[in-house]
Amino acid sequence: MTMSQARGAAPTARPIDIALLASVFVVAACGLLYELAAGALASYVLGDSVLQFSTIIGTYLFAMGVGSWLSRYLERQLPAHFLRIELLVALVGGAMPATLYLANAYAPDAFRLLLYGMVLAVGTLVGLEIPLVMRILKRNVALKDLVSQVLTFDYLGALAVSLAFPLLLVPQLGLIRTGLLFGLMNVGVALWALWLFRHELHRWNEHAVVCVLVALALSAGMAMAGHITTLAEDKLYQDRVVFATTTPYQRIVVTQGRAGHRLFLNGNLQFAERDEYRYHEALVHPAMAAHGAPRKVAVLGGGDGMAVREILKYPTVQSVTLVELDPAMTTLFSQNPQLTQLNASSLRDPRVRIVNADAFGWLQQDTDTFDVIVVDFPDPTNFAIGKLYTNSFYALLDQRLAASGYAVVQTTSPLVARESFWTVANTIESVGLRTTPYHVHVPSFGEWGFVIASHRPWHLPEALPPGLRFLGPQTLAQLTDFPLDMAHVSTEINRLSNQALVHSYEREWGKH
Repeated sequence: MTMSQARGAAPTARPIDIALLASVFVVAACGLLYELAAGALASYVLGDSVLQFSTIIGTYLFAMGVGSWLSRYLERQLPAHFLRIELLVALVGGAMPATLYLANAYAPDAFRLLLYGMVLAVGTLVGLEIPLVMRILKRNVALKDLVSQVLTFDYLGALAVSLAFPLLLVPQLGLIRTGLLFGLMNVGVALWALWLFRHELHRWNEHAVVCVLVALALSAGMAMAGHITTLAEDKLYQDRVVFATTTPYQRIVVTQGRAGHRLFLNGNLQFAERDEYRYHEALVHPAMAAHGAPRKVAVLGGGDGMAVREILKYPTVQSVTLVELDPAMTTLFSQNPQLTQLNASSLRDPRVRIVNADAFGWLQQDTDTFDVIVVDFPDPTNFAIGKLYTNSFYALLDQRLAASGYAVVQTTSPLVARESFWTVANTIESVGLRTTPYHVHVPSFGEWGFVIASHRPWHLPEALPPGLRFLGPQTLAQLTDFPLDMAHVSTEINRLSNQALVHSYEREWGKH
């Protein structure tokens, strides 16, 4: 072979280069995982998932830029720097979900500061990693191949974890164990580097000891993850946590105390056993009883089965279609003995059909019409839920409502969130439906509001089912009376394009 041929030959990839490229895949996956975990926790605790994910991603990318810029000051012993950075990422990133869980329970005022401080720290460290790998690989890989190979493995790692995070990791492991697992993966990269560069590293024994200590710390965290979650949630919810799970859609927690069971979704109270009958009787019976003889009923949301329990008190009901996004909710409330006792095993009734689907999409696809539609969604704390309170949603609801039918929508507190309450009522009216707003007092929630939507005027029911604990003829007559501090106000219409309700809800409830 001639000298010119030798000069033109492409460098052959060594095992060490292949190992480093594999490390890039793991590094990218871990970095994105920590970013997603921070965004998920921020949306659980602070609400408004779009805002939280946007600010977390922006802060993380900014920190990565800072880390990349700082990498120029690391000139010697690059493998040693890379190993140390991996261990720091493993510790800070891996422990981040557990640390934030505990902070939210024991030091809630410090949560936001700690959240963004840890995101900045992890982002800076991850920003240091890739430039160091590229400079190490530069010893034996041509520049054009180096950039393409590193970016390819970087993007593949990001793709893998972006799919696995919501579909596999969080549902199976939860956020705390997922964070610690990926911290251990960073330690694995550090151990790999320890072996690959064993001939270059000074103080190899000291590096090995630190790797083992970090691995042991994270492994201990994995073993204690359940206790950490219980410790944080027992403090946060005060009562004993009897059931908790993280699904692709939300964090479900059921507690039990002197006041009975309480259900929380993403930290927000959904019902308390001691007074849930007030809420659910007020939600269901003004519309059901006014109809007279409802046969086909739909419930959108309400996966706990409490609204269905009230609906089944009407002998004319032939079918109830429950549309609940999260199958974990309907499974829990149809199988757990303590919870099925609360909803009178309503979800097992042969008249009830459970559909686990997004209510917006279900309304678009389904062609049935219903005598009564009960809309029992969580409050509009983020844009994903806020779309279920828009004029687009209510236009679809209108199409599924029989000419003589009634729909009823739970509509937050007209006292605490007066503008938000009337935004819902005004938005329903904007699609041509008549509205009848009303409110009740539920001790666990305070003053709470609902809106009946219909094509015909609503009238006071002549009779109610026997055995109710709260509603009676006198109570019904008082529900539609709004004092001055809850009276109607003009508002924007809540549209998919503006989500005005989410902004007003966050502003009003943020003051309390």
